[in-house]
Amino acid sequence: MLYLPVGVVFVEAVVDDGAATLSFFRAVLTDPFYVGVLADVFAEPLAVRTHLESLGGWLGAISVSVSLESPLPGVSLPVPWLALEIPPIRKGLFGFTAYQAALSTVASVALGLPAAYVLANYEFRGRRTLRSLTILPFVLPGIMVAVGFYAMFGRTGTLNQGLGILGLGPIPFIEWNPLAIVIVAHVFYNAPLVARVTVAAWESVDARSVETARSLGASPRRAFRDVVVPQLLPAVLTGALLTFIFTFMTFPIVLALGGLQLATVEVWIYDRVRRLAYSEAATLAVLETLLSLALTYAYLRYESAQSGLARAATAPSRTPLFPDLRTALSPRRLAIVGYGLVALVVFVGPLASLVVGSVTDGSGFTLAHYAFLLERQLEGASYQTLPWIAIRNSLLFGVATLAVAVPMGVVVSVVTVRAGRGGTIVDTLAMLPLAVSGVVFGLGLLQGLVFGVSLPGGWRFQVTGGVAIVAAHAVAAYPFVTRNVSPLLSTLDPALVESARALGASRYRALRDVELPLVASGIVAGAAFAFAISIGEFSSTVLLASGSQI
Repeated sequence: MLYLPVGVVFVEAVVDDGAATLSFFRAVLTDPFYVGVLADVFAEPLAVRTHLESLGGWLGAISVSVSLESPLPGVSLPVPWLALEIPPIRKGLFGFTAYQAALSTVASVALGLPAAYVLANYEFRGRRTLRSLTILPFVLPGIMVAVGFYAMFGRTGTLNQGLGILGLGPIPFIEWNPLAIVIVAHVFYNAPLVARVTVAAWESVDARSVETARSLGASPRRAFRDVVVPQLLPAVLTGALLTFIFTFMTFPIVLALGGLQLATVEVWIYDRVRRLAYSEAATLAVLETLLSLALTYAYLRYESAQSGLARAATAPSRTPLFPDLRTALSPRRLAIVGYGLVALVVFVGPLASLVVGSVTDGSGFTLAHYAFLLERQLEGASYQTLPWIAIRNSLLFGVATLAVAVPMGVVVSVVTVRAGRGGTIVDTLAMLPLAVSGVVFGLGLLQGLVFGVSLPGGWRFQVTGGVAIVAAHAVAAYPFVTRNVSPLLSTLDPALVESARALGASRYRALRDVELPLVASGIVAGAAFAFAISIGEFSSTVLLASGSQI
């Protein structure tokens, strides 16, 4: 259910009518629509030289205009004026995907670092709760967040309603600059991730090293720059790299807020599948997967290189955020308040707008939207989507995903922890779903198991309907079960299992009665992640549903 669909995508990209071919890759890599200015480089071996020659010719064609006007009649004085016209760079589909991912990364870091600073250095009521909530956006359904941003920034959204009270607007934020709204939506998801990993690093900074720098004459700013920043940089770069990977493979946010106008590679793959251009979709999927795997490998290598740099630290102390009125009016505290207002708009605004939009209609409080859902449920036609059916399906898929993903994640955890070096290999291979996007995986399921795989003897193996969706959800969810259970299993004392075995318990009995109860908290946390991911999974689900008419 994991490697077969991914393998089907790779085969589809290199096989045409039963024969191996690279024509699909050649067509994509030489098309400026996909790779922009790199199309000439990929076109032929001599394209690099040709490209450089054309670049040199372009540089030689820079126009230099000379003004011969003079304030004195009959006298012409040459006044040089350099007029440089730089043509726009063709980014192509992959270039634009990387471009929006880079902008989203910069914005996420810019909004995540101040949150990390406040959480790590100040004490206030609700700090622990706020830090725990930084994981919440990660499990929210992308399509729900997109609807929330429409409810916040749309023409009749909460923000425009507020501007209307002031006599301003409405301002078409989404139509005016959809890319900016998409980036803000990505910030909603990834700034908390940057904040979370940076807070952990900030709290592990050795306070004694800062005190030593101050005692040697360094100013607070110098001590922060030379002592604290180097210890925070690995965490910041880790958060930035993860953000780039996640936003490079973005799908529901761009599809809902930008559509094909701002199509990323994921959105275009989905469009190709809808148009039955499976070979083109598979080729794009393979190229995207190779890029994401390279980025994931770079992240893992960097994380491994930094893991040995951790040190036992004297944690820095936290000061009260607002100890008195005088301190509250200081420039630093006022800046924190200003940041809090921005954070409210970006993080709380979309979710609050969902709630407000559900009970208002532009003229005041109403329950008409809920009445419509009830009416649709009671009187809707058979061809219409009924609310309870959708809710029931989501809950059933979530429960079925738990039944598959939790045992799968626990088994992988046991093998990873108990099998030594072989367990490390299993762990690496089992984490593939984290590096493969939902669209790519959905395409593989659709092309392989949903359409069916021919077996010897005239048999055909086929997975359709809700089973295919549950399989997609379970494969996406079980790595989170593994990630929650494995650390707890690795810290258990092996003597406990050995004692149970010495008393006659089988290996399975020792696992069930000794190990699993001790890691129950990790299993529960992993199950919660698995259920949330199933409820919010959109990419592979919409591809399976639209491709096979489930």
